[in-house]
Amino acid sequence: MVTYRHLGSSGLKITEITYGNWITHGSQVEADTAIDCVHTALDLGITSFDTADVYANTVAEETLGRALAGQRRESLEIFTKVYWPIGPKGPNDVGLSRKHIMEGINGSLRRLGVDYVDLYQAHRYDYETPLEETMQAFADVVRAGKALYIGVSEWTAEQIRAGQALASQMGFRLVSNQPQYSALWRVIEGEVIPASTELGIGQIVFSPMAQGVLSGKYLPGAEPPAGSRAADDKGGKGTIARWMRPEVLTAVQRLRGVAEEAGLTMPRLAIAWVLQNPAISAAIVGASRPEQLRDTVGASGVVLDEAVMRAIDTALGDVVTRDPALTRAVSPNPRPA
Repeated sequence: MVTYRHLGSSGLKITEITYGNWITHGSQVEADTAIDCVHTALDLGITSFDTADVYANTVAEETLGRALAGQRRESLEIFTKVYWPIGPKGPNDVGLSRKHIMEGINGSLRRLGVDYVDLYQAHRYDYETPLEETMQAFADVVRAGKALYIGVSEWTAEQIRAGQALASQMGFRLVSNQPQYSALWRVIEGEVIPASTELGIGQIVFSPMAQGVLSGKYLPGAEPPAGSRAADDKGGKGTIARWMRPEVLTAVQRLRGVAEEAGLTMPRLAIAWVLQNPAISAAIVGASRPEQLRDTVGASGVVLDEAVMRAIDTALGDVVTRDPALTRAVSPNPRPA
């Protein structure tokens, strides 16, 4: 079964393997398969589920809501997010204005079929809205009982500090940040993680397998396997493109021996690596087939010794990205209309 961890310094416990439906639900896989994946996650002990209004332009939230219907609500931890353009994508259908946050939470609750979400997250930083307005809107969402906790996603250390200071003044706290993090992408280690740890903010990280590249299924010089994300023209191919360079794929293949020596599959090695960092509250995994979850869940509770961690660093060498400045480039300025 999956191990639980505290979300930052809050009292909320979440499964250290969290199921996410970015790309897959409503786009890459059919609804029946998506629902099967959610039910498999539940059977394997996952109770934490991450989605966002923008995923498949709201369809992912609807699919997750259908998949979780009939489950005991109090036994689930449901996360969603607000920021990116949705619906007809008008000028107020985007960002972290009070208008968009209030309309966003109501729409998410309706699609998910619940009265509240456990965690509501700012999907990016909004340079066009005063931070005070955003934090006041989140405070009101919490006071209305529509979200129990508030978090952010891909904010810089400076933005996290400013947001936490305002949140504290308004009677709530930021408890989470949702950044990209993997053995290949470590940009949060230099600034974001130290600031977050100081402020009691946990990391719920996405792409712990670098969009599936760390599974080892993509070989240098070979065509992507049929049905894989890199072969998916609906959206997956674009998100994984930066990892498909020959030097990256070659380095990843050097991890195969490390995984075998540790008695792990490559997906388990990749996720276990992320979970060795004590600042990480959870790693988000997705699936286009239920059997993928049965493999990745096996990373829960795995302890990698120092020799294995060093071997991973040696295998990946200089293809690892560490520049903290890359976090600053994630949030659009101006925001997309």
